[in-house]
Formats: sequence, structure tokens, C-alpha cells
Amino acid sequence: MRVIADLHIHSKYSRATSANMNISEITHFSKIKGLTLIGTGDFTHPKWLRELKDNLIEVQGTGLYKPASIPEAEVWFMITGEVSTVFTFNGETKKVHHVILVPSIEVAEQINDRLSKYGDLEVDGRPTLDMSAPHLVEEVMEVSRDNMVFPAHAWTPWFSVFGAFSGFDRMEDCYQDMTKHIHALETGLSSNPPMNWRLSALDKFTLLSNSDSHSSWPWRIGREANLFELEHLTYWNIINSIRSKDARILRLTIETDPAYGKYHWTGHRTCGVSLPPEEAIKLGNKCPVCHRRLTKGVEQRVEELADRSYGFKPPGSPDYIHLLPLSEVISAVIGANSPNSQKVWNIYNALISRFGNEFNVLLDASFDDIAKVTNPLIAEAIMRVRKGKVKVVPGYDGVYGQIIIFPERGEGMARASDEEAERRTRGEEKGAGQRSLVDFF
Repeated sequence: MRVIADLHIHSKYSRATSANMNISEITHFSKIKGLTLIGTGDFTHPKWLRELKDNLIEVQGTGLYKPASIPEAEVWFMITGEVSTVFTFNGETKKVHHVILVPSIEVAEQINDRLSKYGDLEVDGRPTLDMSAPHLVEEVMEVSRDNMVFPAHAWTPWFSVFGAFSGFDRMEDCYQDMTKHIHALETGLSSNPPMNWRLSALDKFTLLSNSDSHSSWPWRIGREANLFELEHLTYWNIINSIRSKDARILRLTIETDPAYGKYHWTGHRTCGVSLPPEEAIKLGNKCPVCHRRLTKGVEQRVEELADRSYGFKPPGSPDYIHLLPLSEVISAVIGANSPNSQKVWNIYNALISRFGNEFNVLLDASFDDIAKVTNPLIAEAIMRVRKGKVKVVPGYDGVYGQIIIFPERGEGMARASDEEAERRTRGEEKGAGQRSLVDFF
């Protein structure tokens, strides 16, 4: 059974999140996307937890839930949340976000009772807690050893375990004696497994990818996910495969190209400055325009901590594949201003009607079949995405990267010369080893 899981999203009770992030909308777009399993997000928020009780039904013996309104839907829910801890370590303020997975609403309620002592859970779906990372893990694991905690978007400059501005250089410094309960880390949009494989200290942790979505739109939800092969879908089978780093079950992570992420390169959004690590270092991480401090990108931060060259893969690790949201690909090909344009939706809906869901299109559908529904240009674009041959102008300082589908034609969202496009992208050599999904099965 192929299970595609996005375990980290947010509800309408989180800041800067769509008001439509309710169970009905999440179920609807998860099905369209092709997600089998979706995290609820935000179980710490009292109002959202009440909605989960009202709108989900537990599937006995699985530790998972189905939407009460359409229990026959092939979309399952896991009770999940994200919290922010703010604490002092060696005289410095540290701000780290963590994802929490639990096997039931009842367990979530017990955790909330404990965490409510350290912050107001009603203020935000992702509450800020006045407690250290190890203390958080201790509290969660004391409720149940079936629970799981792992660092969210581990490399984001702010609010992450390895963040350039308030993070750590070692997982053990962050979680201390509770590191024994940390079995995974979330790569985030701006990094991928090959970047994380450069740190030998991370070999013992399973790499997970999730969308951290604040919207149910298909270009947000499930944009990063995890592909499992399971005989039976249960909370414990998912958790145990993560704890054991079992590549026979957790087959691969679905990643966006890390350059697509908002913090891949170092830069300064106000001045429009975007720099690869070597150029930023030469400038002393100062903006060449205004001379203020640059926002250090994930690629530069990985470079600081890495003890391996690019290309090493720890034996037995789950694999990965780069994809981009189908709506973004269509938008880039037809030159639409937004993935939410009616022209994009017309093409998108035609593909979903033919192939069932977005992941079927991105992972499985043939060139000829896609071309019959749309046209050869869109079919070719999807094949290029699947094979890792799409270029992306790197994102920086909160600005998403730009997709370049056909650089040889000067087409796509980036319209610079070939030389400029080559300078501003990571180049094809780092994606050349990517394989199609058929190579994994």
C-alpha cells in the first residue's frame, strides 16, 4: 500500500493561515493532491481540538482518524501539532520549533494540560512556550512513549534547531539528555536530503519532509511529503518506520528543489540582493547595497557545519525525489501571473479528472497520456520536473525561488540570459543523479 503523508500543516487558528483551513477543506484538497495521510496540525489550540473532536472519527486500532462527514474518503488524519520553545542556552536566546505526533485526541489533551503551564495555548495554533527544548520533550514523552517529537524545518534561519540566528550547531546541544527521544528532523523547503547527508552527525536521524502548509491550496499542501510502503496503515507502523529509519517502509521523501525555498541563498530582500555562500562570505555577510547584515541562507549554513562533500549518501537511508507543485509548473509554462488563475485551474482540473490526483500526474502518468489531455509542452515540463531537469532561481530572505522550465528557450518565470540564469542557479550537476519514481519499485 503506497501511503503519501504530509505530517505538518496548520489550522485556521495559526497566524497567517487561511480561514478555510478546516477539516472539510483539508480533506477535499488532500484527496485532489493525492495525500493518503495528513497531519491535523495545531492540536494544542483548544478551539481546534474541539473541532477535531466534532469532525473526526477514530478508526479503532489504528491511532488514526477519518473525516466524520465522509468516512469513506481515502484520506486519513494523524493528530499533530507544532510548538515554539524560547529559552536561554549559554547566555544566548534560542528559538526552536518542534513537531509533535500523537496517537489519539486523548493523548493530545493530556499534553495540553502540561504545556498550558508554560504559555497561553489559545493565542496561536503554534503556541510559544517558555520552556527549553529538552523540557518539552520530557513533558511529551512522559505522557506516552508512543509520542514523537522532532525539530521542524531544521535549517530555517529563524526558529529552527540549526537556524543561523537563534539555533545550535549540534542536535545534542539543543535537546541535551532528551536527544535519545529524537529520531528524525524535518528538512524544510530550503534543504533536501543531499544537503543534510553532508553532516555525519545527522546519520542517525531519519529525514522527513512536510509542507508546513498554511493553506489548503494544492500548490501548498503536500508540496513536500513522505512516501511509505505499508501492509497496514497505522500510527505505530508510521512511527516505528521513522524510529528505525527503515528504508523498506519509508521509501523516499518528496521534496521541492531546495532552491525553491524562501531561504535557500543568503540575501537581502529589500535591496534585491541574492548570493551563493562563497560570494556572501567574501562580503562578510553584509549587503553590498545598504551594508546591513544579510539573512544567511540554508545552503551557507549547511556549508558551515558540513564535514562531507556534496554527493555522499549514508548507507540504508531512504531516498528522495524532487517535485514541484503541478499548479506552479502549469503556471510557469503558460506564463500565468498566479497558480490560482482560471487558465491554470482549467488545465489542472482536466489532469486531475483524467489521472485521479496530482501525485498520479507528477509521479506516474506518461508523456503521451498527459499530452493527450493538455499539450506536449506541458507534458514535457512535467517530465522535466520528474527527472530533476528543471532549474530554479534560488529563493532568499523570504522570497520564493523562481521556476525555469525551458531555460534554453528563454521561457519561464526567470527571463535573464542563459549566463545569468546559470550564475544564479545551483546548476544541473547537482540534480543529475535524481531518478524517476519507477527506479525505486
